[in-house]
Amino acid sequence: MTWTVSHHVEASLRAAAESVLPTGLCRGAVLRQAILDRSRRLTRERGDEREPIAALTHREANADLAAHALFFAPADAGKVMIPLAELNSRGLLGAGIRADAPLRVLDVGAGPGAMTLGALDFLRTVGFAKPLQLSAIDRDRDALRVYKQAAREMARRCEISRQPVEITVEVADLASRREFEPADLIVMGSVLNELSQLRARELVTELLQVLTPEGALIIIEPALRDTARALHVIRDEIIASAQAHVFAPCVRRLAPCPALADERDWCHEDRPVQLSERTAQLAVNTGLRVHGLKFSYLVLRHRDDALHAGSQQAARIVSHPRRSKGKRSCFACSDGGRVEVRLLKRNRSDSNRGFERVRRGDIVEWDQPQPLDGDIGPDARVSVSRPGELD
Repeated sequence: MTWTVSHHVEASLRAAAESVLPTGLCRGAVLRQAILDRSRRLTRERGDEREPIAALTHREANADLAAHALFFAPADAGKVMIPLAELNSRGLLGAGIRADAPLRVLDVGAGPGAMTLGALDFLRTVGFAKPLQLSAIDRDRDALRVYKQAAREMARRCEISRQPVEITVEVADLASRREFEPADLIVMGSVLNELSQLRARELVTELLQVLTPEGALIIIEPALRDTARALHVIRDEIIASAQAHVFAPCVRRLAPCPALADERDWCHEDRPVQLSERTAQLAVNTGLRVHGLKFSYLVLRHRDDALHAGSQQAARIVSHPRRSKGKRSCFACSDGGRVEVRLLKRNRSDSNRGFERVRRGDIVEWDQPQPLDGDIGPDARVSVSRPGELD
């Protein structure tokens, strides 16, 4: 499935950015250069050399916000739709909320609103009609001005709720401990990698404490090795401390994460995406983000509902399939570990043919008594599901 970020997201962000920022920063060569500068800062080697946004001049900071709002945020909005679709596929999005009560959404480190706007776009797609209360926290006051206007415009465009959507923002530095209001859905995009590992772990704990019993905390992080592996460590710590259950992306219920066994490994998503027109053109003009959505994520819940609802053993495909010399292979992760699974041409049969269609992110079920490890036999019964895929 190719994920589509609707033009509503892009249009809402553009209208908001142009009302908050100088018009000259929101178009042309100035915008393209700001996009390239922000990309350089985000992808350069992490550590003491990383250039903090606080070091920018006022004009540079405004240009950076324009790049964030008009290019990075519309693309990033698609990332949160994948875990939301997985929650929705199990009937867990908005679960436990009274019919007349609002869905309370908290966007932590919101910036101009990529996670919130992606969530609103998804809610529009599935026909969600409950009242909404949107809250956002960020240290950047101007980014929150963009967020508030963009969220209001998005809610108006999508007509998600029959009642007015409540929107509140708060300027705060997440590097310090703080208290949050209760929320049914908490989203956090590219925040933890900006904090120390200790503070990142504390922040997740603080958010879990205000997450409602049937709510969900969605954490999106860059698909870089170090940031993804840091998220795997937090996953293991959450499981070890029994503070919450991991709903996605894992079907593996155990710790440690197998990807941590080898420092060269990390687990991340790479999904095809259809960007809206302006964002796609900026991607072409700058040579960035042409191929898809790349990110790591973690969905935590207090309730122990599994992403995989089947009765058979299951594994999640965590790499792109490869074809070579008469076989199809990919890495799969399950309670049995992270292993390379192969289907040799001579072993193809009607019962295992589903494996020939697997893609990254799929869940594979099989009837073998042991976890998939190595070659799939001709008698193995293999079925494939794509959690959260929309019709």
